[in-house]
Amino acid sequence: MRLAHLPALLPLLLLSCSSAPTGAPENSFSPTPEVSQYWQQGKAELTSYALEQARYGEMRQGEAVLVFVTEDLSKAKQVKLDNPAATPQDVLPVLKLNTSVKFLTGIYPYSILSSVFTPLAPKLSTVKVTTSVQEWCGNAFTQLNRRGAGYSLMQRSYFESEGDVDSKLGPAVLEDGLWNQIRLQPDALPVGPQQLIPSTIYCRLQHQPLRPTAATLSLTDAPNGPFGPAPARAYTISYPAPLDRTLVIYFTKSFPYTILGWEETYPDRAGTAQPVRLTTRATRRKTILLDYWRTHSNADLRWRDSLGLSR
Repeated sequence: MRLAHLPALLPLLLLSCSSAPTGAPENSFSPTPEVSQYWQQGKAELTSYALEQARYGEMRQGEAVLVFVTEDLSKAKQVKLDNPAATPQDVLPVLKLNTSVKFLTGIYPYSILSSVFTPLAPKLSTVKVTTSVQEWCGNAFTQLNRRGAGYSLMQRSYFESEGDVDSKLGPAVLEDGLWNQIRLQPDALPVGPQQLIPSTIYCRLQHQPLRPTAATLSLTDAPNGPFGPAPARAYTISYPAPLDRTLVIYFTKSFPYTILGWEETYPDRAGTAQPVRLTTRATRRKTILLDYWRTHSNADLRWRDSLGLSR
């Protein structure tokens, strides 16, 4: 992978795992000096979290990592462009969030990776989400692509009731995309009653269908507590029954709107037993800026130590 340094006037001054675009899309940001300084460093932002994960009616210890990085997506194909300079008219600069979650359930591990692609232009919605879940029973994969006012859904799973689904979803906001919006423009986050497509990770773990669902959203000041003494805000997403689920994302009031942690509460299914209402909680450990795509030698294992991650 390679990274190009962009001119100071390009939107949000993309850090990327690929070469830089030659132009800016309509409705792009005009970056402030602090935004330019932060995102021009040629590095991704990596944050590790201590994780308490609800699964099968019990709490599990694990770890999570959020990776925020910008790159050039193809407007037509919604995949990362190999050579953006060759097709500048097809360039869509996006903020990508990779969420990595790992925990154990008894003898066997869970490994989850979700990728969310949100245009830097504030008037454009998240264009793509992919989520994969691996555990010793098998694989599951979900992909959502923006198509017109809605999304196309592709789902593959080893479960009969979930496997090989191809469908269309009507207009709604993707919950997964709201994490990127927090980092880009938190004051523009939707509040009040909304139609949301819930988290792809949640829907997979709880075997819930992906579809627009009524929710209520609010943005408030966060009380001091386990997420540190710095002034913070809390973005709350609440779904009524039958989901009966609440997600609260905590982030700093000031730029770069660092995500301090989150709490997700819902009735967790445990086989045939009655669901138990539990709270998954992630608390920030360390944040570093790193061109991680260049750190793939054995000597680079030290970077995992700097994030407090297991080897």
